[in-house]
Amino acid sequence: MAGLFCGLALHGRESGSLDSSRRLGMPIGAAAGHRFGRKASTKQGSPRLNGSIQPALAALARTLPPKPRSRAKPASEGTPLRAPALPLPWEVWPAETRLLVGLTALWSLMGLLILASASWWAAEREMGDGAFYIKRQLIWLVASWGLFWLAIRTSLRRWLQWGGRGLLVGLVLVAATLVVGSTVNGASRWLVVGPIQIQPTELVKPFVVLQGAVLFSHWRRIGLDQKLLWIAIFGALILLILKQPNLSTAALSGLLLWLMALAAGLPMGLLLGSAGIGGLLGTASILINEYQRLRVTSFLDPWKDAQGNGYQLVQSLLAIGSGGVLGEGFGLSTQKLQYLPIQTTDFIFAVFAEEFGFVGCLMFLLFLVAFAFVGLRLALSCRSNQHRLVAIGCTTLLVGQSILNIAVASGAMPTTGLPLPMVSYGGNSLLMSLFSAGLLVRCGLESTGLETARPRRRRDPVAPIG
Repeated sequence: MAGLFCGLALHGRESGSLDSSRRLGMPIGAAAGHRFGRKASTKQGSPRLNGSIQPALAALARTLPPKPRSRAKPASEGTPLRAPALPLPWEVWPAETRLLVGLTALWSLMGLLILASASWWAAEREMGDGAFYIKRQLIWLVASWGLFWLAIRTSLRRWLQWGGRGLLVGLVLVAATLVVGSTVNGASRWLVVGPIQIQPTELVKPFVVLQGAVLFSHWRRIGLDQKLLWIAIFGALILLILKQPNLSTAALSGLLLWLMALAAGLPMGLLLGSAGIGGLLGTASILINEYQRLRVTSFLDPWKDAQGNGYQLVQSLLAIGSGGVLGEGFGLSTQKLQYLPIQTTDFIFAVFAEEFGFVGCLMFLLFLVAFAFVGLRLALSCRSNQHRLVAIGCTTLLVGQSILNIAVASGAMPTTGLPLPMVSYGGNSLLMSLFSAGLLVRCGLESTGLETARPRRRRDPVAPIG
């Protein structure tokens, strides 16, 4: 009994010493060593004392709160983080998206080579420098690829928010061409700002796609006033384009909106009614404008006035026919020398057909089919109706305008002023084409669900005062 009371007393004295050491901030082992004048170790001292102290130390250690761990400061904290060059690593991009980037690069490179052949002789004769058009087109190509990259890097939700504003700005610019615009070939389509010529009807096309996607994807959820407002804005834009006059761009814009509305599932009665109104507007424009009426009659029989109204189409058909099966060879077109008019823009396909023949034309058409297939396949993989309509609209804009240009050059349609995307000379068309292709790629990236927001600058935590 005496030994038991001595052990309990010794235990109590030790606990009191540990409590006082805790208040002083001393470690438990140091307190035990301080109490007994030696290190607290199970290998030293009396076994009897160690047997009574060790359980008490273990019990006391379990009751103490754990020591707070110091959080390791990340190396990137307090320092700005660079946004990655790509919104997603290239390895996780969908196959359709990577293929689309490759097709776009091939299209723009092929267009530059075709333009070099079509424009060299005309530039040498008119400007004294055969590479004049190529140099200017290269500058616009760099700027257009920058816009292409910006379209990929920016969230599609933000582009959709800017669609309505861009459409309204384009509407104002198109109206300005009727007042202060420069008239070329009987049409007021250009605004001259210093050395730069702006063609608003080209630049507004992607915003027609964006705002059309916003309107038609919410068609069943928005009020009648919103529907009528945006339909009136679209109608005013088409009427102003007709007033320039520019029947081809007005028809393309109307057809683009109609196909997007069809893809959105709008009522068939509304679609048929709008198609009828569009046909009436086109007919009225042809009857009012004499030069459009002459183009239609010359399209029906271009050989009747081969030296007058049918001259462009006749020379284009001669160029296409001269190509034969395999073509004359790159740079060896003869129609571009002095016969074929507007060989660098509206009729550039005729130069291509003469130099590469039936096989080259077939390969180019198959290229357009492949681009359309990839674009529509990408549209089907989109997660929202808005993104799907944007993808359908951009694909229709690029491929549809290309088909219309080829149809004009081959005599399947009346002569119009539509450029061949990424091939015809002109910075406005190039900007529109690559921006639309960038929006299409962005739709593919967001269809994966992996695209994350850009990292933001982290700030150091504010130190407490005092």
